[in-house]
Amino acid sequence: MSNAAVTPLHPNHIQANGRMVEFAGYEMPVQYKSVIAEAKAVREGAGMFDVSHMARLTFSGAGVLEFLEKVTTNDVAQLTPNRGHYSMLPNPQGGVVDDIIVYKESDDIYKMVVNAANHAKDVAHLKSHLPSSVTMVDTTAETAMIAVQGPKAGAIVAQLSDNAEALNNLDFFGTADCNVGGVPCFAARSGYTGEDGFELVCPADQAGKLWDALVAAGVEPCGLGSRDTLRVEAGLPLYGHELNDELSPIAAGLGWVISKTKSFLGSEIINAARENGTAQKLQGIRMEGRRIPTPGMKVSVDGKEVGKVTSGVYSPLLECGIAFALVNSDIPLKTACTVDIRGSHEAGTIVSKRFYKRA
Repeated sequence: MSNAAVTPLHPNHIQANGRMVEFAGYEMPVQYKSVIAEAKAVREGAGMFDVSHMARLTFSGAGVLEFLEKVTTNDVAQLTPNRGHYSMLPNPQGGVVDDIIVYKESDDIYKMVVNAANHAKDVAHLKSHLPSSVTMVDTTAETAMIAVQGPKAGAIVAQLSDNAEALNNLDFFGTADCNVGGVPCFAARSGYTGEDGFELVCPADQAGKLWDALVAAGVEPCGLGSRDTLRVEAGLPLYGHELNDELSPIAAGLGWVISKTKSFLGSEIINAARENGTAQKLQGIRMEGRRIPTPGMKVSVDGKEVGKVTSGVYSPLLECGIAFALVNSDIPLKTACTVDIRGSHEAGTIVSKRFYKRA
């Protein structure tokens, strides 16, 4: 991993005996104690993830709204200051360059968070459409980002902050500037686990202080392994698995983040897919046993191949293997299926991809 970049929290991961792996060009902790223990910490209390590898961009200047409306799928004009939303960067062919989050700071300042693996690709794509009046600043290197997630996460972050009332009153995708553990943060009520919580962006040189304050408050450090488990349980896509440059976001079940009223890159093709349907669509598969389907494994119904797995994990919540799969669109939910796991046809059921929804 000598060529891999490190995040500002790398010393904290080493100190906590994190098992390090290379992910999206970074050396990242895949786990500390165990994937199952960390997933349970997030579902039952509070866990946190170093997500500093995800790229952070700021856009400002005259025409910034019009630019973002053209290059993203969701309705940016509907955002009010200190609000964000989930969205996508579409391409002209009706596929997806990346899935992103856009935050509105003010009428002429917006922030965007994009996937680490797509950092260079996204920046090049955005630059190719950037008008001269709009400035794009990449703040990834000078900041760090920590996602604190779980039923107790919101209360812990608020207690550590200098503005508990503001944080407690934020709804999902609301944002506020505050100090947390004595560290200045941009706090967004968002996450990638299906739980409540905050994503905190802070100066890179103060990330360790923030991390230590959260540990001291009882937040469990968690790695990439449990993050993957939690996002599959919650029905959340991962770029490169459930989304790519060729696949329509309609097939991935993401029509809800695509404007029906504005024109954007590839909007005609995406709207045609919405109107006419797609040959395959993303569904969940709940296995009868504990074996884990992995990407590319074949899904069959009545002995006939109907699709392929895109992601699979062991779910501590359901105590079985679960997966996402792109399957033929005419197959109804609750259909019995098999997944070819290394030559063994393991039984499962095609279900909604939201395996877990918090109360």
